[in-house]
Amino acid sequence: MKKVILFGVFDVFHYGHLRLIKRAAKLGDYCIVAVQSDEYVARFKPAGAQGLYNTIEQRIEMIRALRCVDEVVIYDSVGDDIDKFEFDIFVKGPDQTHAGFVAAEKWSKASGRDVVIIPRTEGISSTQIKADISK
Repeated sequence: MKKVILFGVFDVFHYGHLRLIKRAAKLGDYCIVAVQSDEYVARFKPAGAQGLYNTIEQRIEMIRALRCVDEVVIYDSVGDDIDKFEFDIFVKGPDQTHAGFVAAEKWSKASGRDVVIIPRTEGISSTQIKADISK
């Protein structure tokens, strides 16, 4: 059984997230979605937890409701936590280029896992949605 994993905050869940997860799930037999913890977001992301629209529980519930998702896990830092999960294919978006994702990609390749980059869905992003809402 091929297990696929992808990581993200998935706060303002949108069509681009849905397409990413569905496309990732088609790469294997079992799809794991790792959702970043509120605590980590509060410490290391711009605007912290105050910038989150949904709690970790809400984000997990939305992801878990997708038919193509077999398992939802919580993570803090993708670079630090990648080795805690059993998977065969690490999926990421082309915009996931910060140091944690670079480290996770290197670890995955060095550990014999495949790395697949799935293109973004043009014209939609959480950042843009939040900007539109705050107008």
